[in-house]
Amino acid sequence: MSLRTLERDAPSSFKHSVAAGTRALLLCALAVVLMLADVRFKLTEPVRQAVSAVLFPIQWAVMQPVEWLGGAKNYFQDLGQAQEEAAEARRLMAAMSLKAYDAEKLLAENQQLRDLLELRPRLVVDSVAAEVMYESPDSYTRRVVLDKGQVAGIVAGSPVVDDLGVLGQVTRVQPFSSEVTLLSDREQAIPVMVLRTGQRAVAFGDASNLRSDGMELRFVPNDADIDVGDELVTSGVDGVYMAGLPVARVVEVERRLQSSFMRVYCEPMARLDGARHVVVLTPLNVIKAEHVPDAHELAAEPQTAAQNQREDKSAQRRAVPAGVQAAGVKP
Repeated sequence: MSLRTLERDAPSSFKHSVAAGTRALLLCALAVVLMLADVRFKLTEPVRQAVSAVLFPIQWAVMQPVEWLGGAKNYFQDLGQAQEEAAEARRLMAAMSLKAYDAEKLLAENQQLRDLLELRPRLVVDSVAAEVMYESPDSYTRRVVLDKGQVAGIVAGSPVVDDLGVLGQVTRVQPFSSEVTLLSDREQAIPVMVLRTGQRAVAFGDASNLRSDGMELRFVPNDADIDVGDELVTSGVDGVYMAGLPVARVVEVERRLQSSFMRVYCEPMARLDGARHVVVLTPLNVIKAEHVPDAHELAAEPQTAAQNQREDKSAQRRAVPAGVQAAGVKP
């Protein structure tokens, strides 16, 4: 028998398979189901953390050439510019030394007044220094990734600041890294206070595509005392940010006759694009929870005070007859 007469193809019953369109439809449906399950039930969060821990050394190795190039550029910086900056730094240091002396005196006076008024001492906020590794590749969000995570003690919700003001808030924590949502993100909000007047408001990330790194105050009445140039600081009412941190500066105020609220556009004080070294603060609610006394101690204090009061009254009743007898008068 000739070899050409042999059937080399598979039988027709084995040739039937799922059509390409049906296969693509099934895969799309499976992808949608997995995404919904991840959003609702956080099924892939442990897998994401494990993958992040495994890929962290690779990310670090990939970022090393970029850091080397940046270090070489800074090393060959112009000498004249460095001398000018050094002279300016010496001038500022002389001015800051005088301000530091005044601040020490004010701090001592403030502490004396707080001791006289028996006020609660100020809370000490713990902090962790971190470095920005890279920005999130998602063009619809404003996020950066830090080189510190759960191992360094960072928790979700921690405020992040640089040397100029509030940068954002930690929204996702991995073992060796953490993701920070910047103030200009459209889903970010922070309670603020106008430093000049003390009026409180809430600053949101500007959702407009024309203002990439802006913020806006929403639901502010038209008669509110807010002007261009006003500085906004954290109000501390949300239990996350400590009060008094610089947030933004008002750059535009738009009062509209057809609405009861005006539009206030702000510019963040922190360097959202050029920040490299940041500080992660412990959330204020975590610090307050550590300083709140136990409920049993609070319940025991009134009972102890009442018992002491009863003992004092009993001692006074016993002391009255003795004093009367010493005076020669019968009770």
